[in-house]
Amino acid sequence: MATGNGQSGRTAGEAGWHASRYNLMAPIPDSKNVAIANLFKGNCAEYTPIEMYLLSVLDELDESHPIIERFSRRGVIANFDERAALETMGRAACAMPHGVGLTICPTMGCNFDCPYCFEDHFAGKMSQEVQDDVVALAERMLDASGAKDIGVTWFGGEPLLAPEVIESLSGRLMALAEERGGEYSASVITNGYLLTQEAADMLERCKVKSAQVTIDGLGATHDATRRLANGKGTFERITTNLRDVKLPFKVNIRHNVHEGNKHEMDELEAFIDRLADESGNDLHYYPASVSGSETADERGEQVGLLCGSDSSEVGIRQEAGRFRVGQGHYCGAHTIWGVGVDEKGNLQKCWEAVDKPAISFGTAHDWDPNNPLATASNANNLTMYLNTACPVPDDECRECVWLPHCAGGCPHKRIFEGRQCVAFKDDPEAYVLALHARIGEDE
Repeated sequence: MATGNGQSGRTAGEAGWHASRYNLMAPIPDSKNVAIANLFKGNCAEYTPIEMYLLSVLDELDESHPIIERFSRRGVIANFDERAALETMGRAACAMPHGVGLTICPTMGCNFDCPYCFEDHFAGKMSQEVQDDVVALAERMLDASGAKDIGVTWFGGEPLLAPEVIESLSGRLMALAEERGGEYSASVITNGYLLTQEAADMLERCKVKSAQVTIDGLGATHDATRRLANGKGTFERITTNLRDVKLPFKVNIRHNVHEGNKHEMDELEAFIDRLADESGNDLHYYPASVSGSETADERGEQVGLLCGSDSSEVGIRQEAGRFRVGQGHYCGAHTIWGVGVDEKGNLQKCWEAVDKPAISFGTAHDWDPNNPLATASNANNLTMYLNTACPVPDDECRECVWLPHCAGGCPHKRIFEGRQCVAFKDDPEAYVLALHARIGEDE
């Protein structure tokens, strides 16, 4: 082979370059171009016929060909084992201390009775003694990890039923982060019924930067599933709060989509946009498919309405909005530095389990991340979550093109219900085109 004119004398194939195993492609309608999404790099771009030809003959190109750098930057080619890299990232995520993450339930009580809720609710608020344990746990986690930052998600139950716990604990945790020279951040998941101006002002003092509020449709459609424990509807109260209260943080409006309300997706999104314009509040609509749970199945109410994992349209809209670089872990359940705490101080690896003390791995009073297994009251309840990260204990998952995107899927569902693949797994072109439609958006 000639080596002049900038050629290296080796082909790209000889230099170790190969097409990424995590490329998804889709022909672009009314165009000769093709969209390629690379799930490892978290990149989606449009390619011309000439570029597609060069990709098809990659092995024969000189390794110094200018297209190599462009393809590499976008992730459509690689010169390393991407799956091995994912597995390394999965192992590292278990112990890598980006910060301490706490999901705190000041109460497991709730003023709502939603038929699809995965929780059992019971009265009671976090005592001062348990609050002391939570602060001491956060301090031990910072010491063991070497991290400085603390991130908190207020959860429940309905956390705004216990605002005094939120305010008291927030002050102490903020002071702890400040002592370490770190940052403190917080979010809240609330049904929105108690999101008054007083509550919003309190949350602002507690450095809450974002909230999630669920609206399941318009008017009676919402009220069919998002209702008070006494059966009364909640739509008017929630939307009035979102319109009239000055909300000093971003609010993500989650739409739990099921067979009874999926026809209102576009109308509800437009309603939320109008509500944002009218109020000046930072409101953002996003749809999420929901499926049955053990608790919902036991209730036997309206579970037949739920779409479950076959809701590919909903899944595509949801996932295209949060396309990201591939990673070897799914969520905080795959890291030792993220825990959930219920109002009695029981520790969980997943917020879908905060109401189930039987699968707690320890308590805020006793658990020490310096010696995580010896101080766990049930080490199996800790390790079973950590061990679902990459390398995923599932040969089919390890071979799947979607692995960087899903990292094996929700660990809680994998453990208790079995593997749940992305709803649009068999329709990759629709997903790629959804990503392609977002190219150029100001994120």
